[in-house]
Amino acid sequence: MDRMFLSLFALAVLVLGVPPLQAQAPAKGDAKPAVVLNLNTATATELQALPGIGAATAARIVEYRQKNGPFKKIEELMNVQGVGEKSFLKLRSQITVAARADAGRTQQ
Repeated sequence: MDRMFLSLFALAVLVLGVPPLQAQAPAKGDAKPAVVLNLNTATATELQALPGIGAATAARIVEYRQKNGPFKKIEELMNVQGVGEKSFLKLRSQITVAARADAGRTQQ
């Protein structure tokens, strides 16, 4: 009887004491899944999803693209006022200029 009680108690602790995986908060070191945006097709709102890109910088990216045509290389992003080398290095894995078929890959 005691063994059965202990087994049920242990089961209850396991079931009630451990939150489901989707409810657990990510650990400090866990990064959000990276967003890969095409600089030639992204809207200003979509660009703001990138780290360090606010409304003003996103608007300047769209304006640069309208004035100069599509980006040929992701490095051209550094030609936009407000995007320096440090910012670019943080963003490069999350941006692309590839055609739709290659949108998941970055151009470096």
